[in-house]
Amino acid sequence: MAPANTWKLATTCAMQPIRLVQQLLVRHSAGSHTAAAPRVLARFGIGAALAAAPAPVAARQLVTCASTNAARGATSRRSLASMAAEVVDDDEDETHTLPAQQQLTPKLIARRRVHELEQQALNGGGAERIATQHARGKLTARERISLLLDSGSFRETDMIKAHRGSDFGMDKKRFAGDGVVTGQGKVFGRTVFVCSQDFTVLGGSLSETHAEKICKVMDRAMLVGAPLICLNDSGGARIQEGIASLAGYAEVFQRNVLASGVIPQISVIMGPCAGGAVYSPALTDFTFMVRDSSYMFVTGPEVVRAVTNEDVTAEALGGAQTHSRVSGVCHGAFDNELEAMAGIRRLLSFLPQSNRHKAPVLRSLDPRERANLDCLDSVVPDDPNQPYDMRAIVERIIDDGELVEIQPEYARNIITGFARMEGRTVGIVANQPRELAGCLDIDSSVKAARFVRFCDCFEIPLVTLVDMPGFLPGTVQEYNGLIRHGAKLLFAYAEATVPKVTVITRKAYGGGYITMSSKHLRGDANYAWPSAEIAVMGAKGAAEIIARGKDKDQATREYETKFANPIMAAERGFVDGLLRPSDTRRVICEDLELLQGKQLKNPAKKHANMPL
Repeated sequence: MAPANTWKLATTCAMQPIRLVQQLLVRHSAGSHTAAAPRVLARFGIGAALAAAPAPVAARQLVTCASTNAARGATSRRSLASMAAEVVDDDEDETHTLPAQQQLTPKLIARRRVHELEQQALNGGGAERIATQHARGKLTARERISLLLDSGSFRETDMIKAHRGSDFGMDKKRFAGDGVVTGQGKVFGRTVFVCSQDFTVLGGSLSETHAEKICKVMDRAMLVGAPLICLNDSGGARIQEGIASLAGYAEVFQRNVLASGVIPQISVIMGPCAGGAVYSPALTDFTFMVRDSSYMFVTGPEVVRAVTNEDVTAEALGGAQTHSRVSGVCHGAFDNELEAMAGIRRLLSFLPQSNRHKAPVLRSLDPRERANLDCLDSVVPDDPNQPYDMRAIVERIIDDGELVEIQPEYARNIITGFARMEGRTVGIVANQPRELAGCLDIDSSVKAARFVRFCDCFEIPLVTLVDMPGFLPGTVQEYNGLIRHGAKLLFAYAEATVPKVTVITRKAYGGGYITMSSKHLRGDANYAWPSAEIAVMGAKGAAEIIARGKDKDQATREYETKFANPIMAAERGFVDGLLRPSDTRRVICEDLELLQGKQLKNPAKKHANMPL
């Protein structure tokens, strides 16, 4: 027989039919089904299918059924009391001991609902889709964030925000979070903002709401001055929302442009990225990809095949190898997602928070004057046409030989990357004689120009090492706009107001000499090694013009004696001094320390008109 408080509960339920159903729901959501529950639910017209349904679904339908039946008078107060008694009789210990504060008040219902939605957001698209993601060698959006950020530092924004679409059955496909995880966290103790698309939820497609979440963290990143990292894994626009999804892309693009030069923006492509989705990464400062699992293209292989009858795979059309080696769209490719997240953390350690902050300075144990730099005195071959590895020089003069190279597989005739000198971040630009003799061509000019401008945006000093015989000749280069593209690098160096230190190791000919951070482009400290050749052109080319029917060998020797050295440039003050190679690190460190107080501004203008 039920105790007295059981009948009190039954009477309460008789007065409030919905309360009874809500109580049953508590047990349902907690997985505590009683023997009486199916019988009671059946009297409300609720079958076994609903009893097995997820709690959020059952909640809505239970309350609806209870309200309807009560309104129709289908259930008397006496029968309700009986049903309540049945529940208590079958599970007396659980029911009659429920404290009053556990009764489902509106606030408790709301809290439970929020908890359910948060759990749904944490589960993404569900166990099956997560398993599929893992089977493809890919991590989930949240797993990527946990690898990127310092442990326990992530604070999520708009966790349960869902889309508002209802067309084409989308009202039945609402997921908490709407396919993107956004928020803030720490990398080496410094704040960053992150958005990570979740391919397990509707293919990571971008909806209006999805875009709103991304835009919110972009706005916050600009407001407080902190880097933005976007982890892209999306099937593109959510076509069920029509133009609203396109508007979402436009809002993101606008913020990419506004944030440019204000905060560092980094994109990591970790899955498909097609159509309009590719332009946000293209607008950010750095774009990285994961080999064999990430793709970028404006139109996919199927469309290419249909329009041009060209049969091409996704990997060949827009894979990591294509964009890191051929197109230059990608600034670096990683073998897997773990390496990608570690690589981004490493890159961030060199960068400032924003254009209002200085790059972090680390305590350096690498002294200015090392005992192992004498090897630099003989690194340049006596034969002016013999190649050597400029990277070996770079690694000798920077702290601990640590260079984070940008676009290492693209335009290999020039090296760009971040390093430290006495713990301070510097941008390295260096011609590579091992590739195309170090000549500047279209690709290397664009690569270096982009890097120089980034460094100038964020007050990162530039160290330039020069060994190049000029711009690469030929019809291919001329037809494709070498003049215009080469001018981009000249423009970037001339516009830059950051400290600029330049060392000429061997050849510096013609327009290439001028372009590579020469004294004429406001270089702050310019030096030449004894092996330097600073001239209008090489001796043989000059002799062809000078001799004109005379002894060309004699003319070549005369030209080499007079011009194929750094003496005339030093006499004119075009270089500040002749530098012993083994002293290079010490002198650069001294200059960078001196130039910390540099103040230089360009004339006031809305913006410059770069030769794009």
